[in-house]
Amino acid sequence: MKCMKILLMALLLSLPMISMAVTKPPAEQSIQFATEASYPPFEYVDQTGQIKGFDIDIAKALCIQMDAHCSFTNQPWTSLIPSLQMGKFDALIGAMAITKQRQQQVDFTKPYYFDTVSFVAPVASHFIPDAKSIKGKTIGVQGGTVLEQYLHATFGNDIKVKTYASQEQAFLDLASGRVDAVLGDTPLMGNWLKKQKPATYAFAGQPIGDPRFFNQGFGIAVKKGNTKLLKQLNDALAAIRANGTYNQIYKQYFGKMPK
Repeated sequence: MKCMKILLMALLLSLPMISMAVTKPPAEQSIQFATEASYPPFEYVDQTGQIKGFDIDIAKALCIQMDAHCSFTNQPWTSLIPSLQMGKFDALIGAMAITKQRQQQVDFTKPYYFDTVSFVAPVASHFIPDAKSIKGKTIGVQGGTVLEQYLHATFGNDIKVKTYASQEQAFLDLASGRVDAVLGDTPLMGNWLKKQKPATYAFAGQPIGDPRFFNQGFGIAVKKGNTKLLKQLNDALAAIRANGTYNQIYKQYFGKMPK
């Protein structure tokens, strides 16, 4: 009888443990994003050391929609795709244009932003970015981007293209007179102009949307063959567009949505 009581007590004590094992919720999905955070307003590091920007807010909204925990790491631009391919990160978000060349290396979500690019130059230089006036000029641009490809394809040897690891470095050389103009995504250039003294720098020419380089938009990159995460991100992107979250984030950074 004593042995029966001991066995019964042991069985009763084990029941809560069994119940806990059965009802324990599944582990939250974790997604590690990498970006190159020197490209405001798309991504930048604020005064507290936090990575902020339009892309980051979009990624966070996607994570909420997916019920996933997301983290962000600041990486040099040229290391982003190699790091993704090596499995150091799950996804890349960083104003990355969808191109045929990159599609051979990574898989992209549907575009979450369509871009134009613009030249910025000193007002006093009267810089004009047409085929005749631009001859002999030195143009600063972030290296390894479609912006660099556009300059080479459009102007060839008529200009000198000076590349930089980040757009901020290109702006520094513009301010010091080492380059005649800088080319970058239009919102980025506008953001920089707002911080300069009036009538010192300005947009040169009209925004450029050359379909050879800029018609595919920006996408989130995942490792080739990661179809599960790609579908999750695409589904979440469609959801935040449908529920108005995307429009709210866009308006915060760029104003009214284009038609």
